[in-house]
This record gives sequence, C-alpha cells and structure tokens, in this order.
Amino acid sequence: MFTQLFACKTNFDGSDAHGVALERTLGPWGLTALGIGAVIGGGIFVITGQAAAEHAGPAIILAFIIAAVCCSFTALCYAEFATLIPMSGSSYSYAYATLGELTAWFIGWNMVLEYGVSASAVAVSWTGYFTSLLDHMGLHIPAVLTNAPIAYHDSHFILTGALINLPAVVIVLALTWLCYVGIRESSGANLAMVILKVGLIVIVIVAGWQYVNPELWHPFIPANEGPEKYGWSGIMRAATIVFFAYIGFEATSTAAQEARNPQRDLPISILVSLSICTVLYVGMAAVITGLLPFDLLGTTEPVVTAVRAHPELNWLRWLVEIGALIGLSSVVLVMIIAQPRIFMIMGNDGLLPPVFAKIHPRYKTPHINTVITGVGIALLAAVFPLDILGDLVSMGTLIAFVAVCAGVLILRYTHPELPRTFRVPWAPVTCVLGVLSCATLLYWENWYNWALMSIWTVIGLVIYFAYGYRHSYLHQRKSAATSVNAAD
Repeated sequence: MFTQLFACKTNFDGSDAHGVALERTLGPWGLTALGIGAVIGGGIFVITGQAAAEHAGPAIILAFIIAAVCCSFTALCYAEFATLIPMSGSSYSYAYATLGELTAWFIGWNMVLEYGVSASAVAVSWTGYFTSLLDHMGLHIPAVLTNAPIAYHDSHFILTGALINLPAVVIVLALTWLCYVGIRESSGANLAMVILKVGLIVIVIVAGWQYVNPELWHPFIPANEGPEKYGWSGIMRAATIVFFAYIGFEATSTAAQEARNPQRDLPISILVSLSICTVLYVGMAAVITGLLPFDLLGTTEPVVTAVRAHPELNWLRWLVEIGALIGLSSVVLVMIIAQPRIFMIMGNDGLLPPVFAKIHPRYKTPHINTVITGVGIALLAAVFPLDILGDLVSMGTLIAFVAVCAGVLILRYTHPELPRTFRVPWAPVTCVLGVLSCATLLYWENWYNWALMSIWTVIGLVIYFAYGYRHSYLHQRKSAATSVNAAD
C-alpha cells in the first residue's frame, strides 16, 4: 500500500495518457494572455483596497512586492517543470512525477481551490463593479439578489438576509458556455479582454498619478494597532491576502497540451505575465493610496471609491467600472479553462472516474468537466462572500507552490539526465527560498482558514481512498507487471 502512495510517474511526455488528444492552437502570445488574464482581476480591483484599509496602509505596496518575490521563485520552478513535463495538469502532474501519487492527489485536490474556488471569489468581485456601473446608469438591482446569504464576522458565520448573488451566477454560466465550445474561441476572447483591461489600467494609473497627494503615503507603515493591523505584522498579513491577486500566472501550464511549442513558449509566458502584473499592481496600489486616505478604501470597489473622491476624475469612473468588469471576466474565463483540464488529467490517470477524461468529439474540449466546473463555481459564487473564498484559495495555492519548488530540486537529483530547455538558476538556493517564502505566508493565515483547509483535505482523502487508490492506472500497471513476474 505504502509503495503505491509514493509511486511516481516515470514518463514525462504524457505518452501514457488515456483519451483523445487536445488540439494544439496556442502560441506564446495566447499563453501569456492566459497568464495575465488569470492574474489581473480581483486583486487589483478589490483586494488592494481591502488589504490596505484593514492591514497595511500605504505599505500595501510592500505587501505586493513580498508576494511577488514569493511568486517569482515559484515561477522559475514552474518554468523548468513546464519544459520538462509539457502536460496539462500543472503542479499536479509535476508532483506525480516527483513526490508520488498521494501527494499528487493532495495537490490536485488543492488546485480545485486555486482555480475553481478562486473563480467564484472573482465572480463575487464582479458583482460589486457591475452593480456600481448600473447605479451610475440609474439602474438598481435589489440587494437581496446581489449579495451572499452567508458572511463571516467576529469569528462566526452569520446570515445576511440576502437570497443569492445573481449577477455572479449569470457571468459564470455565460463564460462556461464559451469554454464549452472551444479553447480557440475562449483564448481569442481572453486575449481581447486582456488587451482592453491592461490598456484601461494603464490609463487609470497615468491619469490618477496627476492627482496623487504624497502626504497620504505618510506614515508609509502605519503604527501597529493590534494583531495584524498595520505595522510589519499587518504587512505580512496583507501579503498573504494580496497573494490571491497573483494566483493564475501558472495557469498557462495547465494548457501545455494545447500549446504549439510548450518547451519554448511556456517559460516565456509564465515569467512575462508575472512581471507585467507586478508592475501594474504596484502602480495601482500607489495611485489609489495616494488619491484617498487608506482607511477609506475598504469597499467592494476601492478603485471607483478612490476615483470618485476627485471630481476631476469622474470621467475615469466609467473606464474603471468597464475595465474591472472586463478584467474580472477574463480571470473567471481562464479559471474555467484551467480547472476542467486538471480534472481531465486526473481522470486520465484513473484517480477520477473515466467520465472526467472525456473530450468533446467536435469542440475538442473537456466538455463534461467544463459543465461540472461552471456549475460548481456558480453555486459557490451564489452563496459565499469574497473574504471566505479568497483566504481558502490562497492557502491551497501556497501548498501547491511548496510542492512545485520542492519537486524541481528532487527531480534534479533523481533524474539529472533529463533534457531541460530552461533551468532554474542556482536551483538549490532558489527552490529552498521558494519553499520558505510560501511557508512564511502560510504562517500568517488565520486559524479558521487552517480549520477549513483541514476539512477540505479530509474530504479529498476520503475520495482518493474510496476511488482513486483502487482505480489508479499506475497502480494497475504495476500490479499487472507484478503478476507477470510472479507467473514467470
């Protein structure tokens, strides 16, 4: 039993995958757009203001830089893995090749948080800007249809009186249909949304910079007022929160089997998308904390709040609202593209039922997974608020990042002969720093996040031992080989 739990896949080209091949249509620009599309969204339009108001003040800029440094170590490791194992599955596939089946399942299960649950969190953010735009136009949707019926306040869950977050459900289902009909159509729509939202963000930064009041940046690090409220403890807590804003730069690796030249294009797309997003995040954080006192930014649409404080920038409100809707939509779109492909590769490995490995004969997409993912995301977005979803997503992603950084170092020693078109520079140092930086951010998570993660992990282990352990193709092949040897 223990041998199987830590058994690793020994092929690194996906040649043992079961099922129909996906269509290779993505080039470097499409892959980079997937990364940017996944990253720029809830972080820059929502999380920035809330983390500044509640934890870091103007030093939210430092929180973004700390989170970016953590992600940069991981990005280098993802880039090496992407050239070595050009398969869909991202960190799940990487863990299977280095850390064994049980760890791979654990990582894959946490990636449901990274992609599926994070899409729900971003869809919740989308509702805030959508209702703000409607208000700007003199239209109103009843609050009972635009808010989550459950909230977390003062260490316990409460009922808000709302019925459902209807706009979030509608946008998720609409984007699910787009993902159902094909990666080419989805990628094209995403590329268009990325170009638009990056252009609008640059306009906001440039126009807003003219009205920045540098005095609002002093003190840059507000005096500590309690646990995780300003000071350095507040900055570190803010870093764990804004880490959510970086989730998605590695989403390009989930589309490896749809990339035309994955060994060349995946490392480029991962590193370029992370660099572009970091610059935009720091710029936006500096502008909004310079336009309005940081303690007033804790709203569901902080960028609009900051712009609205300056009548001269009223013309920007339209751009911000439209840009936010486009940006958040592209994040949800990329997550709906990524999550079904994680399910697909797990189905190919036998850890999930064969239905998860099915490919649509016409659209060449994992259509059943896409529907399951879209409906699941819509249900979560309908019921839960952003803060609960966001923290859980960050924890699942940080754990996956630890596995990726460790996996690169392990594979350097277990399979040094494998060709690597991209190599992590100073791998022993870079990989260890990646593990330590992710572990540091995990340390600053709240106790209830650990409790929720424990429950999530137990559910995943029950599924694995009830189905995946017995149906694993790797286990079946080894059992067959053992039987043949015994017969001989």
